[in-house]
Amino acid sequence: QVQLVESGGGLVQPGGSLRLSCAASGFTFSSYAMRWYRQAPGKERELVAAIGSVASSTTYGDSVKGRFTISRDNAKNTVYLQMNSLKPEDTAVYYCNVFRGGSSNHWGQGTQVTVSS
Repeated sequence: QVQLVESGGGLVQPGGSLRLSCAASGFTFSSYAMRWYRQAPGKERELVAAIGSVASSTTYGDSVKGRFTISRDNAKNTVYLQMNSLKPEDTAVYYCNVFRGGSSNHWGQGTQVTVSS
């Protein structure tokens, strides 16, 4: 079955950096776009970044453009989110997602990112 396992979250000071990883299994990773979402307390889940199956196409939410970079390694079945210049408003649980069509929409368990001094 599809599994997505996020890692790399933690506590970081404003202006700092973190790199999140999402290890995928149970499907042909290289065939699908991958996405990172986040959800802060009391807020709806929002799209942070997306990357096409061959990494030639990326999309970012307006609030993270210029600070976050999504990438993927199809040999390792892993998608990354490099987060720089972090702000307190980036505090959220970050989720990895793959949508394979129809009802095949899968999420990881999430990793907490807290930006605070």
